[in-house]
Amino acid sequence: MRIIDKSFKGTFKHYITQSLLATVALAIILYFVKVLTHAAIVASLGASTFIVFAMPHWVTARPRRLIGGHVVGILSGTICYYAFLTGPVGRLVTNWEFATLGVYALAVGLSLFLMALTNTEHPPAAGTALGIVVQPWSYQIVIFVLVSVISLAIIRRLLSRYLRDLI
Repeated sequence: MRIIDKSFKGTFKHYITQSLLATVALAIILYFVKVLTHAAIVASLGASTFIVFAMPHWVTARPRRLIGGHVVGILSGTICYYAFLTGPVGRLVTNWEFATLGVYALAVGLSLFLMALTNTEHPPAAGTALGIVVQPWSYQIVIFVLVSVISLAIIRRLLSRYLRDLI
C-alpha cells in the first residue's frame, strides 16, 4: 500500500500548482463574501473547490453538475426551510428537536433525489441544502453560493487545458 500516489513523481508540478490555485480561488471568493458563520455552506464550497481543482475532468466538475447541483441544494434547503421551519408547522417542529433534525435530513435527501432526477449530481451540493436549512434563510447566502460556483466554473473553463486529474 502506497502513502504517496505513484503518479506524483512525474506530475508533481500539477499537484502543487493546482493546490495553490484552489487555495487562491477559494481565498478570493471567501474574501469578497464574508459568510464564514455558515459552516456547512463554506464546507460545501470547499469540497466543490477540491473537485474542480483535483478532478477537473470528472463529470462532477462540469458546470451542469457544479452549478446545477448547488442550485438544487439551494432549492431543497429553501423548500424545507419554508415548508417545515416557518409558520404554524415551524412552531410544532422547532419545539421537538427530533423533528427539526428530520427536516435537516430531509433537505439533504430531497437534494439527492432532485440532483439524480435532473442529472446535476454534485455531492458537495447536498451540504448546501443542509447549510440553507440550518440557518435563518438569507438571500445573501444564496447569492454567495451562486457567485462562488459560477466563479469556480469559469475558472475551471479558463484553466481546463492546463489542469490535470490528480486522482
